[in-house]
Amino acid sequence: MGSQEILVIGGGISGVTAAVEAAEVGYDVTLVEKTPYIGGRVSKMHSYFPKLCAPDCGLEINYRRIKMNPKIKIVTQAEVESISGQAGDYDVTAKVTPRMVNDNCTACGKCAEVCPIEIDNDFNYGMDKCKAIYLPNAMSFPQSYTINKEACDGCGKCKEVCEYNAIDLEMAEETLNIKAGGIVVATGWTPYDANNLDTLAFGKAPNVIANVMMERLAATDGPTQGKILRPSDSAEPKSIAFVQCAGSRDQNHLPYCSGVCCMGSLKQINYVKEQYPDAQISMFYIDIRAMGYLEDFLVKVQEMENVSLIKGKVAKITEVAGGNLKLEVEDIAAGSKISPEFDLVVLATGLVPSKVPGDINYDEYGFVSPDNMGIVGAGCAKRPTDVSNSVMDATGATIKAIQSVVGGGA
Repeated sequence: MGSQEILVIGGGISGVTAAVEAAEVGYDVTLVEKTPYIGGRVSKMHSYFPKLCAPDCGLEINYRRIKMNPKIKIVTQAEVESISGQAGDYDVTAKVTPRMVNDNCTACGKCAEVCPIEIDNDFNYGMDKCKAIYLPNAMSFPQSYTINKEACDGCGKCKEVCEYNAIDLEMAEETLNIKAGGIVVATGWTPYDANNLDTLAFGKAPNVIANVMMERLAATDGPTQGKILRPSDSAEPKSIAFVQCAGSRDQNHLPYCSGVCCMGSLKQINYVKEQYPDAQISMFYIDIRAMGYLEDFLVKVQEMENVSLIKGKVAKITEVAGGNLKLEVEDIAAGSKISPEFDLVVLATGLVPSKVPGDINYDEYGFVSPDNMGIVGAGCAKRPTDVSNSVMDATGATIKAIQSVVGGGA
């Protein structure tokens, strides 16, 4: 007889949904997540379309469901190293990086106050700093500090001030062995590295940022407490360009359409207009993906004052005087090349699937293939998709994983 347990790999919105759905119909679930917290990319968003809901709208209730369900085991800072076996009977090993903070932590923050080491804040895409011992974000689940092992110099100051004996600098790496009957791969996505886009000035001109960075600038718990400001001088931008397909639909980078970037930029235009109603905004696109009911959202943005949606692919971005950016782009409708200048440029970088080692079939782009028996992709591990569709997709993936447990691979 195979294992009756469900393994969920990845703790973003898809993974959290899968874990809760499986546990609430009676199955034991282990969820492994490589970061120190669950919530994934959704927890980094200011809001998601089309209703512009805040992240806690979808995450908080699921965190509560997890806390109330003893059938769910969450293991953070864990990366799968191998998967073997067959549907109904899998053997999985995962490496667990030591948090060096135990369950006694109350998230009081005294440890971070005395920590002498500052590092780039990964949660804010390096746009500000945090200490080597840190709480990953305000909504962190688990609500516990963690230590960046590579940055920590072992000074022990955090341990000295901790009143709860929560700091364990000797905590060792562990290997987790898991028996599972079905596996949901919900490893999500990473943004395409805009440094690869040589002509678009990312990493060279500070006022060229990626779309994921714009989310953090707009977020109240972000590096600017929700105020959208230019990175170079903290000035309020009066003109902003949104550059679509930054790397996507390009044989030299990502050959596929990432699906949700258009709606993401339209959403971010709303962010800007809320703060700066008079801002001049241009969005340069190849095609706009706004299917079904999302077209209403597109029409709303099109009707905003001082917003231009221009069909044309940006070929080059150059930094000019004052940190502004000059774009070289062909305006398809006008049939001419234009060179507008902007205070700030936002690149709509595409979605890159995150893979795990093991006997898993992937398609040519790295997304989980539908022809795996017992190992089921969910959300953006399977294809680029938005938050609401990721939730629905994860529910379907959970059913398939349960079928592997019930059928024992039959």
